Amino acid sequence: MDKKLLDILACPTCKSPLIYNQSQQELLCKADGLAFPIDDDIPVMLIDEARTLSPDEVDALRTNE
Repeated sequence: MDKKLLDILACPTCKSPLIYNQSQQELLCKADGLAFPIDDDIPVMLIDEARTLSPDEVDALRTNE
């Protein structure tokens, strides 16, 4: 994921910054608990395509602050 692109992308629901999860190829929104997929190096920033993070995943994001 290009660092410049990551710097300008934001969550489409709350406009919070996103966290890049390289191993899962997802962009994570800690505030909304959503994971947006990355397909062929293209972020899919559609709410309908996002998955909801589990409570453990959200806790892990908050722990890594």
